Order: sequence, then C-alpha cells, then structure tokens
Amino acid sequence: MTNLVISLTILALILVLTMLIVSVAKFFKIRFHITVQFITKTAIFAAISVILYVVPILNFPLPIFPSFLKIHLDEIPAFIAGFAYGPFSSFLILAVKTLIKLPMTSTMGVGELADFIYSLCFVIPAAVIYKFHRNIKGAAISLGIATVIQAFAASIITAFIMLDFYVLVMPGLNIEGLIRICKIPDLGWTFVWYIGMPFNLLKDVMVVFIVFILYKRLHKLIDRINFKVRH
Repeated sequence: MTNLVISLTILALILVLTMLIVSVAKFFKIRFHITVQFITKTAIFAAISVILYVVPILNFPLPIFPSFLKIHLDEIPAFIAGFAYGPFSSFLILAVKTLIKLPMTSTMGVGELADFIYSLCFVIPAAVIYKFHRNIKGAAISLGIATVIQAFAASIITAFIMLDFYVLVMPGLNIEGLIRICKIPDLGWTFVWYIGMPFNLLKDVMVVFIVFILYKRLHKLIDRINFKVRH
C-alpha cells in the first residue's frame, strides 16, 4: 500500500511539474502544439524515465571505469517520446526527471546537472532530425548523429568543467584524489580519450540499440501519432 501511495505521489508530482514547465513556456510565448493528451502522455514517459533514473539497481557502474560513471537507461523513454511527440516532449521528460532526482542527490546536484546536459546533447538532436525524416532510415541516422554529439560533448564537458565543479562542491575531495580514483596520470584530454569517450560510447551504443529495437516495433504507431499531432 505504501509503495502504491509513493508511486501515485511521484506520478502526480511529475504531472504537476510537466504542466508547470508547459505553463512557463506559454507565458514566454514559446510556440508548441500542446494538448491535454500531449501533457498526459509526456508525463507517463517521464514517470518511466524517473523510475529508470532513481531506482539504484537500474543504475550501475562498470568495473573498468571510475565508480562515479554509471550506466543508466532513463534516456530511452525520452527518445521514444521525442520521436512520437517531438523535441519539446523530450525536453520536458529530461527536465522533470532531473527535478525529481535533485532532492535525492548524493553529488550536491553536480551529477544531476551533468546528466541533464548530456541527455539534452543526446536526445534533442535525434528528436529534431527525426522530425524531418520520419522513417527507419531517419531514426538510424538521427541516433547515429546523436551518439557522436553526446560522446564528444559529454567527454569534453566532464573533463574540463564538471570534474572541477565536482571537486569544488564535494568536501574532502581534491584533484589528486580524483586522479587516483580515475587511475590515470592526469585529467583533461587524458580523461577524455581514456575514460570519457570509451564510457560514453559504450553507454550510448547500449541506449541506441534498445531505442532502435523498440522503434522498429513501434514505428507505425509513432507515425500515426505524428500524423495526428500535425493535424
């Protein structure tokens, strides 16, 4: 009973946050095709994304990489929603799941901010490209381009911004300690090529593979949804 109440509370909170973001967009006269159905279904995908993001067993490190780098699959619902409803739906899902996770942060919000930025670099380009090429080939191309963008962006931003930010806010941690954790002689480009790039490519390929398999099963439904949204 308690788990049901918690689940319903999270779902209600997701719906409220989604509507709040939509209201802000309307206030600033950002033009999007927004309906009750759009908000409701985006909230459902956001709920799935939140579950994939906050449940510890669904976020796991790999032994060959530093423990602060974890595989998580919460971008999959954002991809599917982006293909079905457009880039703004993806943005809402990523924003909502980040806001939900922030009170549970163990990294002073740094990890959540990084995940949000990296997910934007991953999901939004794919959703935008697919919007103009709504077929299997378009999905494959969009996912491939998104993988390259995300891998480079995430690796470089982590190495030259986020690691320093992480050291700044985490008590008892310094650059030397982070270098020991990473088991490399220095950070910067060494981190990019030996840790950041391999990790992001591996994670992205896993996500893209699952998204593409799901897309092949759902693409007729997604095309039908796109037709309804345009009309």
